[in-house]
Amino acid sequence: MANARALDKRRKSIRNIRKITRTMELIATARYKKAMDRAAAATAYTRQITQIVSRLAQAGLSVEHPLLEAREKTENVKVLMLSSNRGLCGGYNGGVLRTAIERLNQLESEVDGVSLEVSGKRGISGMKFRGRTVDEQYLQFDDQPKYDEVSQIADRFLALYISGKIDRLDVVYTKFISTSKQMPVVETLLPLGSLGDDEPEAEAGGVTGDYEFLPSAESILEEVVPTSFKVRLFKCFLDAAVSEQVARMVAMKSATESAGDMIKQLSMTYNRARQSQITGEIMEIIGGVEAMAN
Repeated sequence: MANARALDKRRKSIRNIRKITRTMELIATARYKKAMDRAAAATAYTRQITQIVSRLAQAGLSVEHPLLEAREKTENVKVLMLSSNRGLCGGYNGGVLRTAIERLNQLESEVDGVSLEVSGKRGISGMKFRGRTVDEQYLQFDDQPKYDEVSQIADRFLALYISGKIDRLDVVYTKFISTSKQMPVVETLLPLGSLGDDEPEAEAGGVTGDYEFLPSAESILEEVVPTSFKVRLFKCFLDAAVSEQVARMVAMKSATESAGDMIKQLSMTYNRARQSQITGEIMEIIGGVEAMAN
């Protein structure tokens, strides 16, 4: 039987750990709610831009833009992976890493030029551990990514694509579907393709009519199309941030519950050890009394 004092010391230690994991769970919950609000706002903004281009197409305008046209031959592909700067978030980073490695292996078997950029310390260390070269590293993004910072990265990707230095941009991140479901996915953001493809049919088919463009339809597209790409990339960062907080919230909740179960088991073992110790002390007293009586 284990020593009662050692068991009590271990039980107190686990209680302290439970307090920490419970606090981290509450913090992750608060951050999740804030990140979720921002992601919902970005989703609405992305949908509105999609509707604008779709309505331009319905008005009879030929939607043409360099960012919308796929290259005849894909030779250089850029892969951007979004991970977290901190751990203690369950299998969040592991899922993104596996998805990114699979896509990199697939691309390397198809094209000659494949480059990798990673956001987040965990993803950077994971890729380096697997012997992958990371061309660009981003450590400034946390649970509340800023649009201006993402916009700077998007501008560089746009310049690389328009100049022909890259033919495609794949983003690997964890897509937020619901609180109970987040999925590591790969999305091709460049070329953009048809901006009207993602719009719901009810919304896409509800608006028709003649439009007048001031100063011109081409100038409107010059603003809308790059902005659409920036917003979509920003949405990927927001989804990754929300998914990270959900994963951390679930992981800390599970850790708190596991600590509670361990405390119950240790309490039972401690009570048995203490009872055995008390019984032994009573037997020693009885033995001493009998010895004195004789």
